[in-house]
Amino acid sequence: MKAEELIIHFEKFVLERRKNLIDSLIQFRTRYITVVLEDIFQPQNASAVLRTCDCFGIQDVHIIENRNKYTINPDVALGSNKWLTLTKYNHSEKNSVSAINILKEKGYRIVATSPHKNDTNLEDYDLNKGKTALVFGTELKGLSDDILDNADEFLQIPMFGFTESFNISVSAAIILHHLTYNLKKSGIDWHLTENEKNEVKLAWLRKSVKNSQLLEKELLKKNT
Repeated sequence: MKAEELIIHFEKFVLERRKNLIDSLIQFRTRYITVVLEDIFQPQNASAVLRTCDCFGIQDVHIIENRNKYTINPDVALGSNKWLTLTKYNHSEKNSVSAINILKEKGYRIVATSPHKNDTNLEDYDLNKGKTALVFGTELKGLSDDILDNADEFLQIPMFGFTESFNISVSAAIILHHLTYNLKKSGIDWHLTENEKNEVKLAWLRKSVKNSQLLEKELLKKNT
């Protein structure tokens, strides 16, 4: 059954204000920028990044689990994980390399958010070069050599204090605010395609409707 048919079906079971909210928010979702989290082990930080991604309209978050399992603190995430498309990489010895390869195949530039001799200042970052995958590393050790060796670019936030770095959730918030603001002002077509909008809307509706799996099975049975 087509996604459009399922969307029409599920919309019958949600309040009008939820339907209108979904229709409104889907217009601001993007996959032009995506976020990659490598080995984040503190649930508070992990959850805060998800919340930030949702607030700025970032639809996809890629989660690399090498040594650390990614866990969510519900009090911090506030359900934001429900509205994001989360992809985990945890099935090989080189999960970071697997994630990089998949993202590059999808046309993303791998941008390491780590100090580097050839880094780009956030204020000078050029979104017009193409889709961007922002990679954030662990709180203590930063990004792995696999990420650093395969990154296309390096991005830094300008700082003028004694401390050397921001907390990861703060870094994500600063970078995403700046880049999404510039993206919306640009002439770049950053919106989801119609097919992607339907895919995401259907996922949101499934999570908004009680017993959605049962309702979907009944509809499919009725139409066979």
